[in-house]
Amino acid sequence: MTDKTAGRIAVIADTSLQRHVLQQALQSNGYQVVLNSDPARLEPEVLQECETDLWLVDLSQMEDSPLVDELIERASAPVLFGEGHAPERHSENYPRWERRLFGKLKRLVGDPTKAIGPSLNALLEDAQRPNRVEVPGVLADTPLKSGPADMVWLLAASLGGPSAVKAFLDALPGGLPIGFVYAQHIDASFEAMLPQAVGRHSQWHVTAARDAEAVRYGEVIVAPVSNELAFTEDGLMHMSNRSWPEPYSPSIDQMMLNLGRQYGNRFGVIAFSGMGSDGSAAAAYVIRQGGLIWTQRAETCTCPSMTDSMRDGGYSSFNGDPRELATALVNHLAEQCA
Repeated sequence: MTDKTAGRIAVIADTSLQRHVLQQALQSNGYQVVLNSDPARLEPEVLQECETDLWLVDLSQMEDSPLVDELIERASAPVLFGEGHAPERHSENYPRWERRLFGKLKRLVGDPTKAIGPSLNALLEDAQRPNRVEVPGVLADTPLKSGPADMVWLLAASLGGPSAVKAFLDALPGGLPIGFVYAQHIDASFEAMLPQAVGRHSQWHVTAARDAEAVRYGEVIVAPVSNELAFTEDGLMHMSNRSWPEPYSPSIDQMMLNLGRQYGNRFGVIAFSGMGSDGSAAAAYVIRQGGLIWTQRAETCTCPSMTDSMRDGGYSSFNGDPRELATALVNHLAEQCA
C-alpha cells in the first residue's frame, strides 16, 4: 500500500450482518473493500480474478468450505481468519474488537494514516491570514495567565485532522486561560512538520512535548507518535518508554485517560475529522470525570467516522465546524470568568 492508496481488502463472511459490519469498519478505518461476499455465492473465477492485498475470512455457520480451501492453496495475498463476530457498533466491546482487527491489518496490509503526512505540505503553503474570533469583554479584561495551565483540553484528530485543527487554531485568539494537548494520528516521519503546519498563522505556541515540564497557558503540546505521553503526580509531562496501545499512534483513547486522571473536570476534548472510533472507548470516562466532549460537524470532516462514533454514543455535547468550535470555546471560557 502506498501513502496515497488505501489497502485493498476482500471480505468473505457467511452472515449478512457480519459482512455489513466489516464493510463499515474497514471503510471507516481507511481501507478499500474490493469484494464482500457470502462464500456460498462466490464463484471460483471471481476468487481468482480478485485483486486484493488481504483476504478477511469470517465463517460462523460453515465449518468448512471447498472455496475457502482453494483460497488457502492459491491466494497470493495473506488470508486472515477468525476475528470473531463483530459486536454492535455502539457496544462497549466494539472498540476492543476494532483495535484488535486493525492492529493486525496495520501489520499485514499497511497503515492508512500514512496518507495524512503528505497533506501537511498544502498547509505549509497556505498564505491566507485568519479572521479570529472576537474576545468577549469579560474575558478580555481578565489578566493574562502564565505558567502551568490549570485547564487543558485535548485536540484529537486523524485523517483530515491537520487542516481542521489549523482552522480551529487560526480562529482562536491568543491569551486565553487554557492549554492544549494535540493528539494526531500521523506517520512518525512527518511528526516534526506538524507543529509548524498547524500553527504557522496561529497566536498559539504549537510545540512538541517536553519531558518533566508542565503544559503551559498559551501552548499546544503535540503528543509524540512513538511513545506514550503520561503525567507525573505533580502534573509534569512524562515521556514514557512504552509505545501507545495498538493500533493507533498516538492513541486518543489513552491520551484521554491520561489527561482525565490529571485534570479531572478541568479537562475537555474536541474531536476533529478522523478514521475509526479511537476516543470512543474512553469517552464515558471523560464524562464521568466532569469533562466535556465536542465534535466537528460531519459534513465539514474529510472523514467523519471518529466524530460520528462519539456522537452516536451520546458523548458529544456540542457539534460545529472548526470556527464554530473556536467560538464556543471562547464563550465557554468567558462564562467561567463571569
